[in-house]
Amino acid sequence: MMILLRCLAAIAICATASAQPAAPSDIWAPVRPLIGAWEGDVDGQPGKGKSVREYRFVLNNRFLEVRNTSIYPAQPKNQKGEVHEDWGMISFDRARKQFVLRQSHSEGFVNQYVAVIRDGALQFTSESIENIRPGYRARETYTFTGPDTFTERFELAEPGKDFAVYSETHFQRRK
Repeated sequence: MMILLRCLAAIAICATASAQPAAPSDIWAPVRPLIGAWEGDVDGQPGKGKSVREYRFVLNNRFLEVRNTSIYPAQPKNQKGEVHEDWGMISFDRARKQFVLRQSHSEGFVNQYVAVIRDGALQFTSESIENIRPGYRARETYTFTGPDTFTERFELAEPGKDFAVYSETHFQRRK
């Protein structure tokens, strides 16, 4: 009788364990490779320059913070040179099941993007842009080229026009 009760208890424990829901998938998996400090060469409409960027989780790991600085020295294409800074937060919108990037720029622009994964790349396309003529669109595409490298292509589209590359940065993880 005691053996039978032990067997029934073991069966009940196994049944309960197998009825447990599967561990939730990592919603951050598509952006997790970005975490860390990066530096890279940028080439685009403002000329050639250097960029540094950092991605880190903040606010109880619910948001991915992005801080970026691109420096374009004086050059024939850009006589005065320039420094561009932007700061952003990536969140996961559970209702839409999409990443959302909200980004503020030193020039005064505020962009809100939604992400899709397209051809193995993470692509953010603007939903809205503040402080620019209506109808402008922006797109950032991150293509991972290795565990410690990725390329970011930033594109703009004037009202009624197709996207055109504004800049492209080849990032390398800083050791």
